[in-house]
Amino acid sequence: MKPKAALLSHSNFGSSNQPSAVKMRDTLELLRERAPWLEVDGEMHGDVALDGQARNRIMPHSTLAGDANLLVLPNIDAANISYNLLKTAAGGNIAIGPVLLGAAKPVHILTASTTVRRIVNMAALTVADANAAR
Repeated sequence: MKPKAALLSHSNFGSSNQPSAVKMRDTLELLRERAPWLEVDGEMHGDVALDGQARNRIMPHSTLAGDANLLVLPNIDAANISYNLLKTAAGGNIAIGPVLLGAAKPVHILTASTTVRRIVNMAALTVADANAAR
């Protein structure tokens, strides 16, 4: 699966200059500079990230084609809220994550609401990450 990353914000493609929106714009610049092969765009609203047709109407020059499958949020509050809403809305309380990025070694988190299925999913992800070339 090819990652299609959306940098989420309360702002939609420059509609706000609040610090969290600027942070996501700065992140986009860094990603385009350091990882130009990634398909990523933002900053954008969550609904626009998940609905490529709506995004195309609002921002026809977006570099992200279709629906995003990787959501990057501006802070831990937004990430935790979104994660819990999405896993519940998806049904079955089955999820992979959360995953902490930027550490020297793989780090995966299990929360108090973790199901047996999520433990199995996270264990498999941890094994794959531990064996991946870094």
